[in-house]
Amino acid sequence: MAKREVHQRAKKVLGAEPSALVWCSIPQAIPKPPKDVHRAAGKGRLRGRHHWLLYVGAVVFCVVIIPIYLIDMLGKQIDRMLRGRARRSESGRSRETPTGDRGPGNGVFDGDWNLTAGQLLLRWFSQSPSPRRLVLLDRDRICVAASPRRRLAATKANDFGIVAEFRADEARIEAEAGQPRGFATFRIRFADGSWLELGNLADPEDADHFLRTAATGARVGG
Repeated sequence: MAKREVHQRAKKVLGAEPSALVWCSIPQAIPKPPKDVHRAAGKGRLRGRHHWLLYVGAVVFCVVIIPIYLIDMLGKQIDRMLRGRARRSESGRSRETPTGDRGPGNGVFDGDWNLTAGQLLLRWFSQSPSPRRLVLLDRDRICVAASPRRRLAATKANDFGIVAEFRADEARIEAEAGQPRGFATFRIRFADGSWLELGNLADPEDADHFLRTAATGARVGG
């Protein structure tokens, strides 16, 4: 469960004890918005900044791993390669079909960049370089908080601040309790009809409590 420091910070920024909280992030990459919409929103980053070790790993992968892999592949029979590629291609097409049916938001949001969810996404990484957000619930608000750090330990971070706040008549949480751990998601549904899906819920105990609280309507707007 999140450390005591996290709950103390949450109480301080909310001005009250939260009924539930959970660290989460967008489960997929933010879709690319139209250029004019992105420009009007200030052309903020749509991806987080990666740690330098990631770039080192990418270089090692390209210089060492890929050549070894290619040499190994050249030693195999050509017809076996072609059959394997054909099977992978067919499998890839079958997996892509449902994704294409999700609409312009690609499962991340409703797809309208001019509504609340889209505008929130456009400013996601300008508010914080980390993709992680802490969603807090109290009696009549949904608050979204972020840490100024690029990398953070979700159960220990205690330097976050509120970056977005919605009253009960402006947004509500749509969630189901008892979702499989590691795959649980929830949506913030806004009054204008837009929605944002969040997943990668940190800490199973916090996630379970958050989903139960939202699903049972234990707070105004739930």
